[in-house]
Amino acid sequence: MTTNADRVEVRPGVYHDSVSLMRVSQALGSRPGVTLAVVAMATDLNVELAREAGFAVPPAGPTDLLVAIRAGGEAELEEAAAELERQFAALARGAAAGGAATGEMAPRTTRAVARVFDASLVLVSVPGEHAFAEAMDAVEAGLPVMIFSDNVPVEQEVLLKRRAAERGVLVMGPDCGTAVVGGAGLGFANVLRPGPVGVVAASGTGAQQVTCLLDHAGAGVSHVLGVGGRDLSSAVGGASTLAALAALDADPATELIVLISKPPAPEVAQTVRQAVEGLATPVVTALLGPGQDDLTAATEKALRALGLPVPEWPSWTPPEPSAPGEGPAPRELHGLYSGGTLCAEAAIIAGSGDFTDFGDDAYTVGRPHPMIDPTVRLEALERASGVVLLDVVLGHAADPDPAERLAPAVARAVGRGASVVVALVGTASDPQGLGRQAQSLVAAGATVFTSNAAAARHAASLAGRSR
Repeated sequence: MTTNADRVEVRPGVYHDSVSLMRVSQALGSRPGVTLAVVAMATDLNVELAREAGFAVPPAGPTDLLVAIRAGGEAELEEAAAELERQFAALARGAAAGGAATGEMAPRTTRAVARVFDASLVLVSVPGEHAFAEAMDAVEAGLPVMIFSDNVPVEQEVLLKRRAAERGVLVMGPDCGTAVVGGAGLGFANVLRPGPVGVVAASGTGAQQVTCLLDHAGAGVSHVLGVGGRDLSSAVGGASTLAALAALDADPATELIVLISKPPAPEVAQTVRQAVEGLATPVVTALLGPGQDDLTAATEKALRALGLPVPEWPSWTPPEPSAPGEGPAPRELHGLYSGGTLCAEAAIIAGSGDFTDFGDDAYTVGRPHPMIDPTVRLEALERASGVVLLDVVLGHAADPDPAERLAPAVARAVGRGASVVVALVGTASDPQGLGRQAQSLVAAGATVFTSNAAAARHAASLAGRSR
C-alpha cells in the first residue's frame, strides 16, 4: 500500500500574480510522482479547496501565499519542493529586474506602478474578488485596462465600463484572455504577423482562431482588442465593444475590422450592427448563432475583402482514419473544450451532442485554466467514448507542450474504440510548434484541423450526423 506524502506551508506577505502561480502549479503537478499541487494566494476559496483535497492548511489570509503539494513518497516530495524554490527564484529575478529598472522600491498600487513605468495600459491578473479595485484604480488613472481575471461579478463589470466611458478609456474584460496591442501579445497570445486587420472580440479563443487562420493565409493584424465574454450580454450592453470599434476606426493602421462574439443578446447585437454601419472602416462580423457565419467563414470573408486568396486550411489525418458513422443509431458526440466560443461554435455546427467548456468560470474557480493545466479535461477524456471533439490552443502563456500529456490520453481513447478529432489553434511561429503538436496528436490517432468549424463538421460526420 502506497502512502502519500504532503507538504503544506503558508508564506506570509508573499504575492505573485495568478498567471505566474498557475504556471508554478503546473510545473510542480507535471513532475513524476506528484499527484496534486496547489500554489496560490491564500484566499478563503483557495484555502477551502486545499482543505477539501485533504491538506491540513494552517490559518492564513488572502495576502499570504499557500503551497500544498502531494506526492507518492518523500523523495518525490523533496524533488518537487526543490523545483518550487527554483520557480520562485525565477519569479524573484524577474521582479528584481523590474525594480532595478526604476531604481526604486517596488510600487504598491496599480496607479503607482503606472506612474513609475509611464504605462500606457494596465493588465490585471489577480483573483476575481480583488480585480475590481485594481481595474478601477487603472481607470481612475486614465489608463486602458485588460482584466485577465475571471469570476468578477457582472455588476462590477458594468460599473467599471460606465466609469471607463466617462474617463475615455477602454476596459478589456473581465475574463479577457487574449489581446494584441501595438504588436505586443497579452494573456494567451499567438505569434502573429503584423498587418491591416483589427479585431474586436468578446471571445479569447474566437479571436485566436480568426487571427491564426489569417496568419496561415499570410494576413496580419494591427490590434486585437478583447472585451470580455459578457460584453454583448443584456446586462453590459456592448459598452467595450462599441468603444473598441470606435478606437480601431480611428486607427490609421487598421484597414479592416473583424468583430467576433459568442452568441450575443439580440438587442445588443442590433445596437452593435447599427454602430458598425456608421464606421468609415469596413467591418466583417462573426456574431455566432444559428444561421450566422462561423469563424472560418468570417475569416474567409475578411480575406476576400482584403483581396487575398482563401487557402486550403491545414489538416492532418492519421494512417487509419475513422470512417463516418452509418446506420440508424448515431454515435455519441462529446465536445471537450477549453475555449468557450470554440465550444459554442462546435455545438451550433454539430446540432446535437454533449459539449462542455472547461474554461468556463465554473471550472476555473481556484484552479488553472485548462489551456494551462489540462487535468480536468484529461479526466473527462479518459471517460469519453464514441466521437470526441476537442480544441488545443497554442501560444504564449498556454501549456508549453500540450500534446505531451494529451497524446497518450488520445491514444488510450482510440484504443477503446473512440474517434478523436482535434481543432488545433495556433501559428507556425508559436513556441509549441504547430507542426510538431499536430504530428504528435496524429500519431496518437487523432484527426487534426486548424479550422474548428471543419473539425466540428468532421466530428458530426463521424457520429452519423449529416452537417
